[in-house]
Amino acid sequence: MADNFGERNFVSNVKYYKFAFALAVITVIYNLVEGTFSVILGLEDETLSLFGFGVDSFVEVISGIGIWHMILRIRTSGEIHRDKFEKTALRITGSGFYVLTIGLVITSIYNFSTAHKPDTTFWGIVISSISIFTMWILIHYKLKVGNALNSNAIIADANCTKTCLYLSLVLLIASVGYELTKFGGIDSLGALLIAWFSFKEGREAFQKARLDVNCSCVEDK
Repeated sequence: MADNFGERNFVSNVKYYKFAFALAVITVIYNLVEGTFSVILGLEDETLSLFGFGVDSFVEVISGIGIWHMILRIRTSGEIHRDKFEKTALRITGSGFYVLTIGLVITSIYNFSTAHKPDTTFWGIVISSISIFTMWILIHYKLKVGNALNSNAIIADANCTKTCLYLSLVLLIASVGYELTKFGGIDSLGALLIAWFSFKEGREAFQKARLDVNCSCVEDK
């Protein structure tokens, strides 16, 4: 009887790990698509908040690859210390977020000083709305899988995904705000908020690599 229970539990865990791996793959692919459209449309419409959101998505791809690798490691070796690949991915991710932060801050200040206005923020509304829906689904299922496997690392990844949800909300508010008021400073303010979140994500990535812990991301976000 105990053997049957153990076998069922093993099969169940394998199923959940496959699901966790699939969620990691979906996250990477989604960020690639989202980043591509956001950067292209952000450049065409001269909306800094959408462009910054897109670059952030590309940095998240690197982070997602690290998570992808982490799930494979946990499945085979358990929740032990991060390996070299994951630490390298975290450092690259952190550096990318810091570069994005500096670029957005400098460009936002320039846009403020020149009273720059986007052509339109319509696509910011569309992309952020899709992203909010997608991130909500990913968070829900990542938490479900993490709790089923009693995996702090997967739960931490789910909580970190909330940052992407917050970024989408920032983009949506900035985009709607501009369409209603046509005040160009709203787009720059949105970009500065995205820069703030990027800075926090970069700092956390370096902390994870240095401390070798699975941060929950809840308290800092």
